[in-house]
Order: sequence, then structure tokens, then C-alpha cells
Amino acid sequence: MPDAAAEKGTPAGRNEAEEKSLLAHPAVAPDLTAAYGTHPDQVIDFYVPRVQAGPGGPAPVVVVLHGGAWRGPYDRRHISPFAGFLAGRGLAVASVEYRRGDGGGAAGRWPETLDDVAAALDALPALVREHLPDADPRRTVLTGHSAGGHLALWAAARHLLPADAPWRTDRPAPLRGVVALAPIADLAVADSLAVCGGAVRQFLGGDETFAERVPYADPALLLPTGIATTLVQGRADADVPQEVAEAYADAAARAGEVVGVTLLEDVGHFPLIDPAADACAVVAEEIAQLAW
Repeated sequence: MPDAAAEKGTPAGRNEAEEKSLLAHPAVAPDLTAAYGTHPDQVIDFYVPRVQAGPGGPAPVVVVLHGGAWRGPYDRRHISPFAGFLAGRGLAVASVEYRRGDGGGAAGRWPETLDDVAAALDALPALVREHLPDADPRRTVLTGHSAGGHLALWAAARHLLPADAPWRTDRPAPLRGVVALAPIADLAVADSLAVCGGAVRQFLGGDETFAERVPYADPALLLPTGIATTLVQGRADADVPQEVAEAYADAAARAGEVVGVTLLEDVGHFPLIDPAADACAVVAEEIAQLAW
């Protein structure tokens, strides 16, 4: 007998069905993979545009950061169908891998997870010019799902990090925009809701280092970015509730910045990156509006 909490028609049942649909897609192999560091996880998968789209000329680049609560078992393979879907819409795609939590279900590795995302973004323009000569790194959109949405928002705000942060840049990232999908966008609110089994507190090292590290990691404290940003969120998301996205948008408004929030009815956590779901087409359109 299935657990009652996961029966059809319940939020848990919906979530289970949506996750099953996503994971039913076979992994889509990249056209090539390039390293941005020496660790095995410091790689980027590149997908060449499958069609000519937009107004012509070199294709925009979409950088994809996968989710999985920053935990080790969840790597870029589960988001490869989404990467392939975007390539099928005429976009060049760079899917970034990064170091995550080790065994035991720990979320993230401090500071390696952030080290890797910063290093990947810094290396990306040269790698695109080398490996995707028909793509235009000057038209780059950053997207990420769930914990990857957090990393996307954080990467776009590195110029606002505390002065002693090793990842700080002296100017905004050269991005056309950010599309964050069900992002863990406000770490304090996500922690209060115990999102993803308390992953936020684990990511920041637990109770002893949480307050110390939040200013270096919470996108909601790094505003305004000056970069066009849209959040796409399912109203029925049981993993990262819409309150988290709304808290980030409210923080942006207080900082004088307008962040777009697209709320999708009857959509949970996983359809945003599931090529079989209508929500995924909405996401692709949000990305295209910024890219071209």
C-alpha cells in the first residue's frame, strides 16, 4: 500500500508524480564537455543550438545551474533534458556542474560550492568562444532550478557581496538577465520553512556558522543587482513554497528594484524543467525574452 501522504490527489502525491515524469526522460548527452578546474565536478556541458531562432546571428547562451538541495546525489544529469529542450529552441546551453554535499545527505560544501559557481561563470566567456564559436557570450542569460536558482541569483549579485568575500567582483556580471525557477531565493525564509529537509542550514554549516555566513550567501540580502531578473514559481510547489520567491521579490522592492514573478497555477516543483510539461514552455519563453 502506498503511503497515504503520497496518494494521488494529495500535495505529496502530485509532487511524486511530477518528479517521476521529469526523471522518466532519458539523459540528453551534451555535444561536448569542458573543464573549468581540476576537480572532476568542475565541468560544463555544452549543447549546440539545434535550430536557427530569434532575429538571426549568433545564438544567445543560457547558463543552467541544476538543483537538488546542493546535495551530492543530484547532479546535472537530471536537468539535461531541460538543457536539450532549450537547445531545441535555438539557444546555446552551458550546463554547469559544481561540488555538492558529500555522503550522508549533507547539503552543499562550504566554500567549494560557491567557489565552483564563481569560477565557472568567470571561465565561461572564454570557454564559449573556444567551444561554441556560433554563440554570443555577450548575450548570456543565467537560469537555475531550486538550489540552482539560489546559485543563479547569488552569481548575479557577486558585486554586492561583503568586501572581504573571495567571490566578490568589482562590477555587475555581464548578463542579459536571470530567470530563477522555484529558487531558494531568501535563505532566512527558506530556513524558517525547513525547505528541502533543512538544507539551507546544512549548506551554511549549521547553527554555529549560520548567522556568520548568511551575508555571503543569501541573495535576498544582495540587492539591488541592476540585472533584469524574473522568478518563475509554481503555486502548488510543495518543495520550495511560493513564499520564498515572494520574500525575495519583496526584498528587491524595498531595495528599489522590480523583480518579475510569474506564478503558475496547478504547477509544482518539477514541471518547470520537465520538457513534457506546459510550464517548461513558459520558462523557455521567459528566457527567450531576455536572450534576444
